[in-house]
Amino acid sequence: QVQVVESGGGLVQAGGSLRLSCTYSGFSFEGYDMGWFRQIPGEGREGFACITWDDDIYYIDSVRDRFTISMDNATNTLYLQMNSLKPEDTAVYYCAAASSGDCEGDFGYWGQGTQVTVSS
Repeated sequence: QVQVVESGGGLVQAGGSLRLSCTYSGFSFEGYDMGWFRQIPGEGREGFACITWDDDIYYIDSVRDRFTISMDNATNTLYLQMNSLKPEDTAVYYCAAASSGDCEGDFGYWGQGTQVTVSS
């Protein structure tokens, strides 16, 4: 039984911070990549941060200086620290896992999503 569950979303003012968590079970992180995706209203789902089991980290430019992805292997928890939030960050946020491949593989395990809303 594979489970991926996000939490920590909510409503925050522009410039504020949120920390998202993603707990996973049913598989070993070794050999997998884990990433954060978001679905912005009116747009497709995009990946914006990813960490590999051997600690390579990737960000897209729009979040690079504001978001931090990290992994706590002891608790099987993926984190996303989001600072300096902007209204355009409003989206449903998902975590997902893929077979290891420099974050370029197909992400087959997905959480249910958590809503992040950033007000002006």
